[in-house]
Amino acid sequence: MTGWDDESGEAIVVQASSPVVLVTGASRGLGRGIAVSLAGAGYSIAINYASNSAAADETLELCRQAAREGTPGAVPGDRAPGANRPESTAREAPPRTDGPLAGPEFAVFQADIGAREDRERLVAEVWDRFGGIDGLVNNAGIGPAERLDITEASEESFEAVLRTNLTGPYFLTQRIVRRWLGLGENVTPEPPNRIASGGKVVFVSSISADTVSLNRGEYCVSKAGLAMTSKLWAVRLAEAGVQVYEVRPGIMETDMTKRVKAKYDELIAEGLVPQRRWGRPEDTGRLVRAILDGDLAFSSGAVIYADGGFHISRL
Repeated sequence: MTGWDDESGEAIVVQASSPVVLVTGASRGLGRGIAVSLAGAGYSIAINYASNSAAADETLELCRQAAREGTPGAVPGDRAPGANRPESTAREAPPRTDGPLAGPEFAVFQADIGAREDRERLVAEVWDRFGGIDGLVNNAGIGPAERLDITEASEESFEAVLRTNLTGPYFLTQRIVRRWLGLGENVTPEPPNRIASGGKVVFVSSISADTVSLNRGEYCVSKAGLAMTSKLWAVRLAEAGVQVYEVRPGIMETDMTKRVKAKYDELIAEGLVPQRRWGRPEDTGRLVRAILDGDLAFSSGAVIYADGGFHISRL
């Protein structure tokens, strides 16, 4: 499926002038908060979703609204778009021109990050649509369908969670990096050159990377693996001028936590979270925006918490 921003129905190729960020799992929750925050800062966003197309369309509209309410025509960074980009047959609406420069562009892309064929198609379609990718936010993730003690959890549940939460982002990153670096026979490098401080990769993990939950062990293992994945890519990409970060949200108010809201309302009120409130998608969105803006350009490999102080050891 090709990304849609369909108002004209005409086959038009759009070369984004602002940095392009692919946000996985952007239809709801933290992914939506990240996408909207970046859109408001002038970034073009590739909005990925797995199954809920209506929610993805809502994110698309919120991104447009955020861009209108931000600085019209603003382009983060100071490098020009790359040249010699591949052609695309994507059916797209004309680019916005409501400022001195073309404004940010937004499009929706369906892909299951846990499926190899979908990852390959996603990267190809986003590249064709925008002429490149400058930042990747690996946000897509799932919890176990049923929370069971680790003595009862199934191998099928373990494999399903790790396929989306760990295998998916690991190899999606690899796919994009290979294009950035031009790895392979007769492949021309297509580096992320629209962000002045260098390309960015963000892995959205969780406090579960080092906090035990016995009734969702597969989720904890997946996030612990993602923490190491971030370190691996940070070292591998340092010489290429690309920075990599792990963002660790805490107890966040999203669809994933609806079933346990009453439990955590009480625990938060009792001080489990020092700042005594739920985390919100916009909390993570603002943090990722600071990363993409280059505010942490000399902190590659950092683990950055968005948890209201949950991670602080206390007596």
